[in-house]
Amino acid sequence: MLDLPILSLLIWLPIIGGLGVLIVGDRSGAKQFALGIALLTFVISLPLYTHFTPGTAEMQFVELIPWVEAFNINYHLGVDGISMPLILLNTFITVMVVVAGWEVITYRISQYMAAFLIMAGIVNGVFAALDAMLFYILFEAMLIPLFLIIGIWGGARRVYATIKFFLYTFLGSVFLLISLIYLYQLGGSFAVADLHKLPIDIVPQTLIFLSFLLAFGVKVPMWPVHTWLPDAHVEAPTGGSVILAAITLKVGGYAFLRFALPIVPDAAAQLDWLVIFMSLTAVVYIGFVALVQQDMKKLVAYSSIAHMGFVTLGFFTIYGIAKSQNVEGAMSSAILAIQGGMVQMVSHGFISGAMFLCIGVLYDRMHTRDINAYGGVANQMPTFAAFYVLFAMANTGLPGTSGFVGEFMVILASFRANPWIAFAAATTLIVGAAYTLWLVKRVMFGEVKNAEVAALQDIGRREFWMLAVLAGAVLLLGLWPQPLTDVMEVSIENLLSQALQSKLCAGLAGGC
Repeated sequence: MLDLPILSLLIWLPIIGGLGVLIVGDRSGAKQFALGIALLTFVISLPLYTHFTPGTAEMQFVELIPWVEAFNINYHLGVDGISMPLILLNTFITVMVVVAGWEVITYRISQYMAAFLIMAGIVNGVFAALDAMLFYILFEAMLIPLFLIIGIWGGARRVYATIKFFLYTFLGSVFLLISLIYLYQLGGSFAVADLHKLPIDIVPQTLIFLSFLLAFGVKVPMWPVHTWLPDAHVEAPTGGSVILAAITLKVGGYAFLRFALPIVPDAAAQLDWLVIFMSLTAVVYIGFVALVQQDMKKLVAYSSIAHMGFVTLGFFTIYGIAKSQNVEGAMSSAILAIQGGMVQMVSHGFISGAMFLCIGVLYDRMHTRDINAYGGVANQMPTFAAFYVLFAMANTGLPGTSGFVGEFMVILASFRANPWIAFAAATTLIVGAAYTLWLVKRVMFGEVKNAEVAALQDIGRREFWMLAVLAGAVLLLGLWPQPLTDVMEVSIENLLSQALQSKLCAGLAGGC
């Protein structure tokens, strides 16, 4: 393990680099400076994987500095097999976003690039925070650059979209803050590890779980608190849509694993049916909503909600698995469920980011996202069409792509909990194929529809390599997911030992 404060570097380098980009301004070199910072941050994040010890559940690369000693709040950082892959995903996607905005952003360029760099640093902090108050501060701070990205560089209804996005996410977080303060009063510490060990009665557990569900469910987003996402995606610039789908949504899923399951396991077990119902509604119903969309961005936005439903479904089927199987079989199936949810999060980061980048390529040329305005694009842009079809197939869960792996793992694990849950979840493979192939058919194939399509030029080198790198990631994870599943397995086992252990008898002589 490295002795360098690598996590602090991953937080502060992009933040300070973003401020440096602002100082450089829109003069020549701002984009190059931003790309250099993004690439350096990504390179610095790689040792998190290469020097990671997968055989332990202990936090690694730990940094601990007292911050507000009167309230026992610390600058406490560390990663395990759950958070480390998400930091790598964040640093990787940030590079793609900077490259994506290279030519299409023509005003306030330095501010645009700076917002994404600062966002990257804050999100790295969210995934690395081991102090609950530090997590909360960063969890809220990430709203600011995203709010500016949509509000300044967004579409015609950007003000409406940003206010709706901010109100949904901020109001949900108010209940999170109340719960964290209650937990501090109960145990005298904001350390996440201490909160995991805190004995809590069932009524407070239930209220805390509901506050977590609201705060994190909005971020995922889960049905029925999902309505801000399509508006935000439609109005956001391409880079904003990519970072929103590929990174921001993952914060909600990660927070369920870090906070909800280990801190309030009894309430999570009692209310697992509620989360499963919300997840299945997202998977099935939102899939049908996507089917009728005429705006490409809105279709992919609804598809993101459906795919993220698999994540929360995988996380909360563990309680049904524990009830239906023996101890040994339950543990292996529960590991499979959470691994599936984690793989789905990483995979969705690649696929959704690629889909929005593809939509951005078309929008930059045609200045419309209306599906009816397209037709026969493959005739004019064959190279682009190959990438577009690959990412669309991955979005449907085609075997051999990353989209298949996570969904298959979740469906298999949920079958062991309840076959009907698995059956309902599997319908997304049909509905997802329906809306994705219908989109591909109308946009890519057939005769050239109009003069605007006939005038399209195929992608250049910048766009080619941007999409080629994402295609490689989608195929690599789809064909060889083991490097990802191996690093998270022991951390997931440790999480399950907490999530499946009742707290109601903690500290009682003789146990339950």
